Amino acid sequence: MGKDPLFILVIVAVATVAVILFTGIGGFARGGDFNRKHANRIMRWRIYAQAVAVALILLFVYLRRGG
Repeated sequence: MGKDPLFILVIVAVATVAVILFTGIGGFARGGDFNRKHANRIMRWRIYAQAVAVALILLFVYLRRGG
């Protein structure tokens, strides 16, 4: 499974969501100018990245179950 390109893509997508999420949480915690300017944009990016990650996970499960 470790050499499966789709699995690697799923891992990259999930890691991207985590990085975006922690960036947003860090911005909320610090507050200030960064949070006011970028909070909504960062969380919007997280939603898009999360949708892609979920779609890739579903595709991976579908293809590996013999779909």
